[in-house]
Amino acid sequence: MKIWGEIPKVSGIYSSQKSVGKVDKVDSVSSKKDVVSISNEAKDIQTVMKALKNTPDIRSELVERLREKYEAGEYQVKETDIADKILKSITEKNT
Repeated sequence: MKIWGEIPKVSGIYSSQKSVGKVDKVDSVSSKKDVVSISNEAKDIQTVMKALKNTPDIRSELVERLREKYEAGEYQVKETDIADKILKSITEKNT
């Protein structure tokens, strides 16, 4: 298909030249340094974690006292206390 004549909008796009501005030269470039900041909450958690690492898993003095009571026959546990602890642990698991 041939189009005769001049189509002003189409030819106007190709005939007009657009000027692009040049980028000005920057004299100095400032570099930014990386900065790390730790929140107060993270610092508190870190302190607690260090304290936990230094705390032994087994309190040997408590274990020794209980062992002595058990061997002497003085260590008595009530059945109701055992039942209460079992029920409490079951209800905590379900919630």
